Amino acid sequence: SAAAVPAGGALAVDRARFAARVTAAIHEHPRIRVERAEAAEIPAATPSIVATGPLTSPALTAALAPWTGPHLYFYDALAPIVQADSLDPARCFRASRYGRGARTDGDYLNCPMDAEEYAGFVAALLAAERAPLRDFERAIDGGVRVGEGPHFEGCLPIEVLAARGPEALAFGPLRPVGLRDPRTGRRPHAVVQLRQEDEAGAAYNLVGFQTNLKQGAQERVFRQIPGLERAVFLRHGQMHRNTFVNAPLLLCPTLQHRRRPDLFFAGQLAGLEGYAASIGAGLVAGRNAARLARGLAPETPPPETMLGALLRAIAEGEPARFQPVKASLGLLPPLPEPVRGRRARAAACAARARAALDAWRGADQER
Repeated sequence: SAAAVPAGGALAVDRARFAARVTAAIHEHPRIRVERAEAAEIPAATPSIVATGPLTSPALTAALAPWTGPHLYFYDALAPIVQADSLDPARCFRASRYGRGARTDGDYLNCPMDAEEYAGFVAALLAAERAPLRDFERAIDGGVRVGEGPHFEGCLPIEVLAARGPEALAFGPLRPVGLRDPRTGRRPHAVVQLRQEDEAGAAYNLVGFQTNLKQGAQERVFRQIPGLERAVFLRHGQMHRNTFVNAPLLLCPTLQHRRRPDLFFAGQLAGLEGYAASIGAGLVAGRNAARLARGLAPETPPPETMLGALLRAIAEGEPARFQPVKASLGLLPPLPEPVRGRRARAAACAARARAALDAWRGADQER
């Protein structure tokens, strides 16, 4: 919470501040020794955790190959970030969907479009030139040429989504539901939302605008958005390759390798999506490695908790169609009694998860 930034009902952080706090906590911990060097091999006969992320180095990738086989991958993308004082406040309005959020005047800047502005934007977006993939992004491990590969459905480039139909964006990241333009009193045809990127509010992220357009094309097309006509781009959007293992074939819900129980995987490399899920998996992997070293059996959090459900989802998924899994209520076991309304259902699931976690922790302490 110390690094949180306003984001309506979503969780968002000042990434530089968050990373600095995590780094400081690691360096200051009396039982952690930080060694800054490339890990080119897996230690033998000792509990080890591989949490190298989706851009694991070639040397360690080669060392992992006997245990993981061919890696899978998808293409992930980043949204542009613009300078706050370069936006036109006369063409934007501040609000959160349905009035939710930390700020009374709204957590997001909103750039409304009428039907004509929206149609022109979509046409320009579809005609814009995309950046070509580099060689290392086109090859899977071993150098086999594979073309452009799949996109991750949870983070599609906006131009890919736009190609699915003329109104795909208006029903997706540019949906206007829960918003009214205070200048007209009406709901716009489409809305581009900008979320505060840093604690100072000097930078804003274009929500849902992950892209692989060339930088010049990004500036030309995105400056067609009302309010962004003179936007200064602090970071352009980009697409990159993410690598992950086929968790249903390789991993147990404890994050242990099925053929080498003292080898653990955590984070995005294990087939998880999202900061919280990756951090939670690191906690479980670290806890289980410590338990194994002490002669205790590794454990998985209860399936009623989101972390427990996520770990079971990656371990029990369909290998032929496996993609990284992100948190959702659909992963949790059904509630004993139906609960109407998404927010009420989420609250009931949270209460059940807390009770299950307390019981699990209590049983562990008794042992």
